[in-house]
Amino acid sequence: MCSRWPPRGAGSSELRWLMSSDVCKHCTHAACLDVCPTGSLFRTEFGTVVVQEDICNGCGYCVPACPYGVIEQRPDDGRAFKCTMCYDRLGEGQEPACAKACPTESIQFGPLAELRERAGARVAELHRAGVTDARLYGHDPADGVGGDGAFFLLLDEPEVYGLPPDPVVTTRDLPAMWKHAGAAALALLGVTAAAFAAGGRGLPGKGARR
Repeated sequence: MCSRWPPRGAGSSELRWLMSSDVCKHCTHAACLDVCPTGSLFRTEFGTVVVQEDICNGCGYCVPACPYGVIEQRPDDGRAFKCTMCYDRLGEGQEPACAKACPTESIQFGPLAELRERAGARVAELHRAGVTDARLYGHDPADGVGGDGAFFLLLDEPEVYGLPPDPVVTTRDLPAMWKHAGAAALALLGVTAAAFAAGGRGLPGKGARR
């Protein structure tokens, strides 16, 4: 839940409340999966990202890897936890508990393409009603994380909600980094081998006599 005070375009000191849910976005390109050394984080058959707490070793690599900062660690053992989009319920053919319990249907669950179309219509409706700041967040498959499995209709800029305006996969540079590191290691190995070879040529043979 976030507030922006005073409201945009208003000259009064009226408090404006903006509601949001700080849950896992289930990124299409999830950096947390890239850095998990134990495989406790995995992509499910529903396209969501889940933590298996019994496999997590508490290393915490996934916490800074998440561009949204939604992964937390338990204080007693450091094991990671986050929203699983009710993986157990999905396996039983049920919708997530939050969507089931929401009395206003502001939380909805279904096929992404259908939800994007429905949300786009809602934004257009709000614009016609004069809510010009209304926008979708995390719905675009062309964004820095390939689109989110959970996206949101915002009434202000993402920063107001504590969200990054242009989220990116934090591990996107890893392949290039490993490539450069590998090239440097090979070069160092070559120099070391050349040095040993040069030193060996200067030694007399075992049977050499004067």
